[in-house]
Amino acid sequence: MADMKMPRHAMPAQDPEVRSHNFNEVALGYTKEMAMEEATRCLGCPKMPCKNGCPVQINIPDFVAKVAEGDFEGAYEVIHRTSSLPAVCGRVCPQESQCEKYCVRGVKGEPVAIGRMERFVADWHNAHAKEASAKPVSNGHKVAIIGSGPAGLTCAGDLAKLGYQVTIFEALHKAGGVLVYGIPEFRLPKAIVQKEVDGLKALGVEICTNTVIGKTITIDELMGEKGFEAVFIGSGAGLPKFMNIPGENLQGVYSANEFLTRINLMKAYREGSDTPIKHSLKVAVVGGGNVAMDAARCAKRLGADVSIIYRRSEKELPARAEEVEHAKEEGIIFRTLTNPVAILGYNNPDDRRDPKNGSVCGIRCIKMELGEPDEKGRRRPIEVKDSEFDMEMDCVIMALGTNPNPLIKNTTKGLDVNNHGGIIVNEDALTSREGVYAGGDAVTGAATVILAMGAGKQAAASIDEYLKNK
Repeated sequence: MADMKMPRHAMPAQDPEVRSHNFNEVALGYTKEMAMEEATRCLGCPKMPCKNGCPVQINIPDFVAKVAEGDFEGAYEVIHRTSSLPAVCGRVCPQESQCEKYCVRGVKGEPVAIGRMERFVADWHNAHAKEASAKPVSNGHKVAIIGSGPAGLTCAGDLAKLGYQVTIFEALHKAGGVLVYGIPEFRLPKAIVQKEVDGLKALGVEICTNTVIGKTITIDELMGEKGFEAVFIGSGAGLPKFMNIPGENLQGVYSANEFLTRINLMKAYREGSDTPIKHSLKVAVVGGGNVAMDAARCAKRLGADVSIIYRRSEKELPARAEEVEHAKEEGIIFRTLTNPVAILGYNNPDDRRDPKNGSVCGIRCIKMELGEPDEKGRRRPIEVKDSEFDMEMDCVIMALGTNPNPLIKNTTKGLDVNNHGGIIVNEDALTSREGVYAGGDAVTGAATVILAMGAGKQAAASIDEYLKNK
């Protein structure tokens, strides 16, 4: 019989005062007892509304039932049938807007903590598994995957299990894509990502790093002289957006991509790092999404006083509620209904307070108010007349979203893209080029890890169907 307690088990976490000074994982994870008790809250609904909210279609009631029984390896096997990255998803997926959103227990209380249990199960498996997955028998077909982020890793894993000879081409020196360069260590330890990558290698997946498709080699060459029969493009969206306001070229202005890559991938927070960042005293992060929260919390851990500047109200913040809560607990200031109009520095004739040529010394903002809803249903921010004011800052991080890099499109014949540079695909993830598939942020623009994984799964199924019938 289900445990009908309304609140779910809280996630143990580091104390905010402690964690705001280190890069260790914030959430500490459920104990075995917590996971089993939480699992008993599940009603085991026959229609499985939670599964319908999962982009990779995990049989959630089945895995939760096994957790309740203490069969953690059995629970892992259920998850792993459809998800290649359970330890990752259990940490960074927005379950509150997906599987948990449809949980019946959430109607009158809190939904079952599906994500927290998924994390527990994956961590338990990684701690206790003794043997790597057996390498499947090859079916003789070669497939190339561009990008080793969540879309690419998922597509590669699904195809490798079917016997395909899969090679992943990654532009950076380490596999993992946004999982290693974008998401901070305190939210997703890189050892966990490496564990998932090692699991793919055990299946026979080859990973070629330092390979920029469009520069090092083109898709035409992959499908020509290299003999790949199909290609999946999962190259993400790494082209940062800026506001095009005065002062964005000053020293001390970063895109969130650059700032997080230096910290997460290059370990710039360590003494003597080869890729340092400026250790600032006052940092402004412009934006309100998860990337803005990540950048702000990283800057806080480097010792800065941090303000998040967002042009709408707190109610409209697109970041996960949990990330906003953690940021507030760590002392980050939220300056909502505020928008920058200029970044101030020595080179800006309006402000000459900073003696260092070309460095940031402040940010000029204007107050905003919310008007009528836009085409997406969000109320439009409108400038309040004569409300400009200045704040002293020595670093500004622009976290305004990203678009796909045009390099692949510009070097691939017959590849159609939309006005934002996203690759155009049909419902089977097929592009305008035969044998070339795409998914994740390269198609949609910046989105979530789990949606990219769902796109990778769809592409893998379509590639399998294509090559079987070729």
